[in-house]
Amino acid sequence: MQAPESRVVVRGSERQPLPDALPAHAPALDERLEVTVRVRPKNDPASLLATSPFADQLPAERTYLTREQLDEQLGADPHDLTQVHAFAHAHGLAVVHTDAARRSVVLAGTAAAMGAAFGTELQHYHSPGGTYRGRTGVLTVPAPLGDIVQGVFGLDDRPQAEPHFQVRPGRGPGAIVAHAASAAFTPPQLAQLYQFPAGLDGAGQTIAIIELGGGFKPQDLKTYFAGLGLPAPTVKVVSVGGARNQPTNANSADGEVLLDIEVAAAVAPRAKIVVYFAANTSQGFLNAITQAIHDKTNKPSIISISWGGPESTWTSQALDQFNQAFQSAALLGVTVCCAAGDNGSADGVSDGQPHADFPASSPYALACGGTKLVASGPSISSEVVWNEGPDSATGGGISAYFPVPDYQQQLTLPAAAKPGRGLPDVAGDADPNTGYQVRVDGQDLVIGGTSAVAPLWAGLLALLNQKLPRPVGFLNPLLYGSLIGKNATRDITSGTNGAYAAGPGWDACTGWGSPRGAALLAALQGGSRPAA
Repeated sequence: MQAPESRVVVRGSERQPLPDALPAHAPALDERLEVTVRVRPKNDPASLLATSPFADQLPAERTYLTREQLDEQLGADPHDLTQVHAFAHAHGLAVVHTDAARRSVVLAGTAAAMGAAFGTELQHYHSPGGTYRGRTGVLTVPAPLGDIVQGVFGLDDRPQAEPHFQVRPGRGPGAIVAHAASAAFTPPQLAQLYQFPAGLDGAGQTIAIIELGGGFKPQDLKTYFAGLGLPAPTVKVVSVGGARNQPTNANSADGEVLLDIEVAAAVAPRAKIVVYFAANTSQGFLNAITQAIHDKTNKPSIISISWGGPESTWTSQALDQFNQAFQSAALLGVTVCCAAGDNGSADGVSDGQPHADFPASSPYALACGGTKLVASGPSISSEVVWNEGPDSATGGGISAYFPVPDYQQQLTLPAAAKPGRGLPDVAGDADPNTGYQVRVDGQDLVIGGTSAVAPLWAGLLALLNQKLPRPVGFLNPLLYGSLIGKNATRDITSGTNGAYAAGPGWDACTGWGSPRGAALLAALQGGSRPAA
C-alpha cells in the first residue's frame, strides 16, 4: 500500500469568496483550465537590490542589469522546474509552457485534476458582479515543492482589478480643440503647465501599458492625434494568455485603454507604445507584468499600470509575486508607474477604515495620486488634492502589508494600525472636472482619475530617458533622497482624500506633488533649477 503523500501549504494562498458571493455549482469534471505556477528565484531580488549601488544615485551613476543578466541571476533553477514538471505529470496535468526567466510554468488540466493536484475544491460562484470560478482556504503541494512553489494563479478567475478612470458627468461628444479655453486639458497642455522639458519627444523609448480588458480602434488614434497636430503613435499589441484588443463602446474599459495610449503618446509622441492585453484575473495581471518586464523584443523602460484594487482583496502570494516582479524591473532600470486609486482613502471598501490600493502600494512602484488643477493661460493658478466625494477622490494612505521601505524611513508617516509603505509618491491632474480631453470609440470625452496620472508620468519619464545617459529606473529613492529641495515637484499643501490631509512636503494624498518636468530633468542630471 502506497504511503499518503505528505503535503505543505503554499504560503499566502488563502482565498475567501467575494462578498455576497454564493456557491452555484461545481465545475464540470472535464472543464479545462490553465494555471501559472511561480517558482522561487535563484537569488533573492531584495538582497540583489540591497547590494546594488543605485539606492540614491543619479541615473548617470547607476548600473543596471541587462535582461540576460537578470535571467541568469533571478531566473528559476532548472532543477526546480524539473520537479514542477514531474509533479504535473504525476497528477495528470500537461506542461503548456515553461519560462525560466519569468520563473513560471503554465499547467493545463481538468478542474478535477487541478483540484486534486493543489488540494482544493473548485466551485462556481454567483456574485453581484457576475459568475466566477473560485476556491476557499489554502492550496497545498507535495512537501518537496514547499520551498520551490511561491504562488499558484488561475484556479480562481474572479475579476481582480478595477480601471482607475472616471468620465466627467454630462460630457458628450464634442470636438477636440488643441487650445481649448475650458476646464479640461489636452495632454500637451498639461505637459506645458507642468513644464515638461522642451525639445524632447520620447524618441528611442518604449512605454509598456498593461490593460485587463477593452481595446482601441486605430481610427480613433488617427483622428485624435490629427486634432492635436501630432503624428499618430506607433502602437504594438501583445496578447497575453489569449487576451486580445477588443474595443466595444465608450462605456467600457475602452475608456481606460484609449486614455492610457493617448496621454502617454501625446506627451511623448515619438515613443513606441506596447499594449499588453491580459485577462482581468490575478493570473492574467501578473503574467502581463512579467511578460512586459522580460520582453527582450520590445524592451520597455517604463511600464504604466492604471488598474488596481484594495490590498485586502489580494492574496499575499499575489502581493509578493507582483512585488518581486517590480524588484526585477528596478534592477533593469524600468520604472513602473501605478495609479493610486480613485475612491479616496477608503479605496472603495465600506468598513470605515482606510485602505491602500495595490499594485501602487508596492514599495517598488511609483504610486501616482491625483490633484484638481486650475490654469490661467500657460500657468497653474491653483492645484489641490482631488476630492469630489468618497468615490471621486485620489487614493493614498499606508500599506497594511508592505513595511516602511528604507527610502521612507526619515518621513513622519500618518498613524496606522501598523507602520507601512506610504503612498502615493507623486501626483498629477486627475479630477474629471479638470480632466483630459480624449477620444474613445468615436466620441470625444473628458476623463479623469489617477488612471490618467500614471501614463502622464510614463510619458514624462520617456522624455527624461531620452535625454539622460541611462534610464531613470527606480525613481523612489531619489524622490525621498537627493531630489528633496531641488524643486523637482510642485508641493500640494491643500485638501484631503478622506482620512489623510495634504501639507508641506510628502503627504498621503499627493506624495511629493505634481511634476516640474524641466527642473526634474535638471536635478536628475545633477543640477537644480530655481523655484518658478
